[in-house]
Amino acid sequence: MEKRMRWAAGVVALALVSAACGSNPEPGKPAARAAAAASPLTSSPAASDEVGEILTVLSVEREVDMLAQREGVVMEILSDQGDRVEAGAVLARLDDRDVLAQLDRTRAELQVAENNVKYSEAEVKAREAAYRRAQEMRELGLNSDADLEEAEFRAVGSKHDLNSWHSAVDRVRADIRRLEVDFEKTRLRAPFSGVVARRHLRPGQTVRKDDPCFRLSQLSPLQVRFLVAETSPRQPREGDSVNVVAVTAPERVYTARIRRISPVVDAASGGIEVMAELINPDLRELRPGMAVKVLWAAATASP
Repeated sequence: MEKRMRWAAGVVALALVSAACGSNPEPGKPAARAAAAASPLTSSPAASDEVGEILTVLSVEREVDMLAQREGVVMEILSDQGDRVEAGAVLARLDDRDVLAQLDRTRAELQVAENNVKYSEAEVKAREAAYRRAQEMRELGLNSDADLEEAEFRAVGSKHDLNSWHSAVDRVRADIRRLEVDFEKTRLRAPFSGVVARRHLRPGQTVRKDDPCFRLSQLSPLQVRFLVAETSPRQPREGDSVNVVAVTAPERVYTARIRRISPVVDAASGGIEVMAELINPDLRELRPGMAVKVLWAAATASP
């Protein structure tokens, strides 16, 4: 039994020696290189026609969150989510009674100031005429120097009064312009034509300055923004085409034309920002904010 165990151990040792001799690397080739060549984690260089998928979202040039320009109570909502509106359309109205009351009072003050200007203009003419008569009478010896000085004082004083009333008119007009701006702030107007993407207001709600009220968005033209590596063999050019597919419907391919390329490289990602605009005639299934993939051919330029 002991002899058989010694014989089996010798056979195993011989097999290990033979395996070790057969696995030696080629002369001059380091063992580390041989191991790396056999490793499944080593990746080969990308093929020249490889197409990468860049995940991004559809956007539009104009999309804004409309904020309240003043504090007030929402009296009326004229547009709701999903409504298409034209530029300048009133979407909601805040309580404007206090502003209108101040406007009425200030316009009445303007009327008073303008009437005083007219009165002062007439008074200036009368005082200047009286001063000329006083001069003539003084030359004839019919009045004293004191009478002439008093006439001159009244003529000069009336001109100063007229200038003061002119300033009062300017000040009141400035107050009216300020109140008209305040009144306009009670109207939430669309800055451009588009669709109401979101409504934050409720009738009777009290809003404060800079509270969100509406989100207004264009629906077209749709565009995509994506980054191309600075080291990419294919660099973007204005006018080039790229293919775009929706994440939810990858079977349909859309075409986008490159419109703008950033003149600088993003330091954080090492990429160049590109903006491309979708040019297909039928884009009804697409909406701003949808997730899409830009199919970027690494080396082959689009036609």
